Amino acid sequence: MMEELDILKKDWKQRDGDQPKLTYNQIYNMLYKKSTSIVKWIFIISIAELLFWTSLSLLTPKSTYEVIETIGAMTFMIVFSIIHYIIFIAFIVTFIKNYYSIKVTDNTQQLMNSILKTRKTVKYFVIYNIAAFVIYLIGINVFYYLESDLLFELISNNSVKPEDKQGFMFAFFLIQILFSIIMIGIMLLFYRIVYGILLKRLHRNYQELKKIEL
Repeated sequence: MMEELDILKKDWKQRDGDQPKLTYNQIYNMLYKKSTSIVKWIFIISIAELLFWTSLSLLTPKSTYEVIETIGAMTFMIVFSIIHYIIFIAFIVTFIKNYYSIKVTDNTQQLMNSILKTRKTVKYFVIYNIAAFVIYLIGINVFYYLESDLLFELISNNSVKPEDKQGFMFAFFLIQILFSIIMIGIMLLFYRIVYGILLKRLHRNYQELKKIEL
């Protein structure tokens, strides 16, 4: 697609004065189609991400929820989940609005503004998801720490001697920290690769639009 665009741009520069308008429209239409396609993919990926996390919560073992309820963290988890899904869905709605704002755009300046708005929304979306995940991990582990005695009884299942409690709980929280770091790393890598590529393409389209506006 970019090779075709380069050819059109070279052809545009080589044509006589009465031809640029048609070629300008061809370049604009190509950038318009590329931009709407990218925003559509952003929307599709965000929906897939929402379904993934929802499926993951449904597949979580019942015993995990029983532990969370016993240590008194269920209310925190429910409230957090409700707020998280509301904000997540709000982002999806914004992506839909961004898509349609680009879809109905009929001039270069509007398209450029829509692209900038979409890139900002995606960046805020990524920052929010990482921050929300970190807040959830910190919150749930605070409950684990405050109710460490009860937690020890629940997860050790009387298979660990009381005198080994300190070492057992140290290993538990160490695993929690390592798991959190790995999950955050995976999320950052995912956002870097998937949304990063899409944002770079949008930025490239924006730069091309600036050139044809000059």
